[in-house]
Amino acid sequence: MAWELLFTSDIGLFSLFVIAFTTGMAIYYARYFSKKMDEKPQGEK
Repeated sequence: MAWELLFTSDIGLFSLFVIAFTTGMAIYYARYFSKKMDEKPQGEK
C-alpha cells in the first residue's frame, strides 16, 4: 500500500521528486567539493 501511495498520489510523487533531487544534489556537491579540494591554490606554481 505504501508503494502504491508513493507512485500514484500527488504528494507521493512530489516526495519522490524531492528525494531524487536531494540525492542528486548531494552527489553533485560531493563531486564538486572533492574536485576543488584536489586543486592547488592559484598563487602556487
